[in-house]
Amino acid sequence: MVGNGEVIDQIEARLTAAERLEDVQQVVKVAARRIADAHGATFVLLDHDMCYYADEDSMSPLWKGQRFPVSDCISGWAMIHRTVVQISDTRRDDRIPQEAYRPTFVRSLVMVPMLGADPMGAIGVYWARPGQPDPHVVEALQQLADVAVAALQRFPDGIPDPGFKVAALNAASGE
Repeated sequence: MVGNGEVIDQIEARLTAAERLEDVQQVVKVAARRIADAHGATFVLLDHDMCYYADEDSMSPLWKGQRFPVSDCISGWAMIHRTVVQISDTRRDDRIPQEAYRPTFVRSLVMVPMLGADPMGAIGVYWARPGQPDPHVVEALQQLADVAVAALQRFPDGIPDPGFKVAALNAASGE
């Protein structure tokens, strides 16, 4: 299913009605997977210099509950560079930590940073086959990330303290 303005409006209404951070995570991960017609989706929060995989909706377990250094994680890369990452084959991209991905079904992905004044987290979607997503899917995921940021900002006590400066993220990544 490719997202459009009406779909994003419906998602935004659900996020506005969310009463807890967990509700936001649930809405976002399910919406991301459906928008992208993906085999999995993750909701990642920035926690100091770690990427915290807070939640997922996936055909098999991925990284829920785990933390990875920002400098070693594709979600961290997306946050540091403040840009969407599209990887058509995870086995052929140097930014992918092969030891973390090899045991999973993930062969292609899109990682969209959730950006406020500073990065807050990322939304990842995954497929079990190599390939590129439709540009409309990527656009819809970016819109989803934007409405997710607005929802996250309503729960400042529920999200990890980013506790960083963008310069520190860049230093952690060696840039």
